[in-house]
Amino acid sequence: MFCQWRIQCLRALPLRRFATQAEQDVQRARDWLKTLNSKTIPRNISEVSFSRSSGPGGQNVNKVNSKATLKVPLDALLPLVPRLIHLPLRASRYTAERTQCLVIQSDEERKQSDNVESCYDKLYQLLQSSAKEVIPGETSQAQRNRVLKLQRAQNEGRIKDKKQHSDKKSSRRGSKYDD
Repeated sequence: MFCQWRIQCLRALPLRRFATQAEQDVQRARDWLKTLNSKTIPRNISEVSFSRSSGPGGQNVNKVNSKATLKVPLDALLPLVPRLIHLPLRASRYTAERTQCLVIQSDEERKQSDNVESCYDKLYQLLQSSAKEVIPGETSQAQRNRVLKLQRAQNEGRIKDKKQHSDKKSSRRGSKYDD
């Protein structure tokens, strides 16, 4: 009796209270991803250098250091992003293994400032794609209800099968009045 009452009380409590650490990490990562944009990435954790870009462009390419190279040490970046994203960032094509930095370059524009912004946009896209790789989407309430309904139906079917099996076995036993 007490056990049944306890189960009913636990069912009445909100599920969030009993969420596992992994579920909490996923929810924090989802929240972080919603607030992320190229402007929210801190500029003080990275180092920007400029060099001459390659390819056609004439005097602008030959004389002006417009190519931007953004170096972001993983030691500085990883504490700012959710733990779920650490592994994809380390495996990224932008990661320099020797220096443990993300190295992102841009020489698409003629102006240094535009190339710097392009580098931060690429970093943002990297963070976003890495996050979407590992963070599962939220389940809709309709889908949760559907799964719950299927689980209940399966459990009822299991209990019905057990009852039939029990009845079959009990019918084989003779009653105490069969003498």
